[in-house]
Amino acid sequence: MKRTLDRAGKAAGEARPPERARRSRRLAAIGAAVAALVFAIPVGSASADPKPSLKELADQVQAMHTEIETLSEQFNGQREKLKTAQKAASAAEKTLSTSEADLAAKRAKAALLAQSEYMSGGLDKALAFASSSDPDAFLDNVATTYALQEQQSEEVKQLATAMDAAARAKASAKTRIDEVKKIVTDLEAKRSKITGLVAKLESNLYKRALGELGRLGGRAVRVNLPVVGTGKGAAAARWALTQQLKPYVWGAEGPSSYDCSGLVMAAYQQVGISLPHYTGDQWTAGRHVRREDMRPGDLVFFYSDLHHVGIYLGGGLMVHAPQTGDVVRVVPLGNRPFAGAVRIAD
Repeated sequence: MKRTLDRAGKAAGEARPPERARRSRRLAAIGAAVAALVFAIPVGSASADPKPSLKELADQVQAMHTEIETLSEQFNGQREKLKTAQKAASAAEKTLSTSEADLAAKRAKAALLAQSEYMSGGLDKALAFASSSDPDAFLDNVATTYALQEQQSEEVKQLATAMDAAARAKASAKTRIDEVKKIVTDLEAKRSKITGLVAKLESNLYKRALGELGRLGGRAVRVNLPVVGTGKGAAAARWALTQQLKPYVWGAEGPSSYDCSGLVMAAYQQVGISLPHYTGDQWTAGRHVRREDMRPGDLVFFYSDLHHVGIYLGGGLMVHAPQTGDVVRVVPLGNRPFAGAVRIAD
C-alpha cells in the first residue's frame, strides 16, 4: 500500500513541472498579446486632442468676427428693406383711406342724384316735355342730368378700381414686411449665436495669454499675442506689440524708446492717425466707451489726473510703456485706478 501511494505521489510529483510550464507559457502568450495590442494603438488616441495655440485661437475668433460683420451688414440691408416696406404699407393705407372716403362721397352724391331724378321724373318724359313751357330748357336739363349720371358712373368705376389697387398694394406691402421681419429675426438669432461663440473663444484666448504671463513671474519678455480685429485700432495695437522690450524714456516717442503717450502717438501714426503727445489731449481725441465695451486698440487711461495711458489688447490685457527703468510690455489692466477708455478708430 505504501509503495502504491509512493508511486502515486511520485507520479503526481512528476506531473507538476509540465503543468507549471504550460501555465507559464500561457501567461507569456497573453502578455505578448496584450503588449502587441498596446503597441498597436496610436499613442495619442486615448488622450484629448492637443489644445489649440494662441495663434489658432485668435484665427478662430477673427473668422467669427468676420462672419459677424457680414451678418451685421446683411441685417442692416434687410432693415433698410423693412423700412421701405413699412413706408409702402403706410402709403397704401393712406391711399386706401382716401379712396374709401372719396368713394363714400361719390356714392352719397349718386344717391342724391338718383333721389332727385326719382322725385322729378315720376311723370312720363314725353308728357313732361309736352307740358313744358320751355322745351329747350327741358332738353338742356335732361342732357345735363344724363351727363352727370354718365360722369358719376365713370367716377365711381375709376374710384372702385383705385380702391382695389390700393387694397392689393396694402396686402403686398404687409406680405413683404412679414418676410423681412422673419429674415431680420433669423439674422439676429445667428448673430447672437456667433457672438456667444466669439465670447467663449476670446475667453479661452486671453485666459491662455494671462496664464503665460503669470508663469513669467513679472519678468519682461516678448509676448506673441494675436490681436483680434480688422480696423485701424486693432492695427495700431498690433504695431505697438512689435515695440515690446524697448526702454521707457521720459518724453520719448520712438523709434528706440517711448514714454506712455509717445507709444500711443507712434502706434496711431502707423495707421495714418495723428495724435498729440500728451495724455490729456489723447483723452479728448476720440469717443469715450464703457469698460465692458472696450475693443483692441482703445486707449485705456489711469489715475484721476490721467497721467498714464496704454493700448487695450482685449481680455483684460494692454500694452504700455510703464515707467523709468522698465520697458514696453504686455500686462493685465489689474488693479490700477482705471479712469476710462477712448476709442480713436474702429
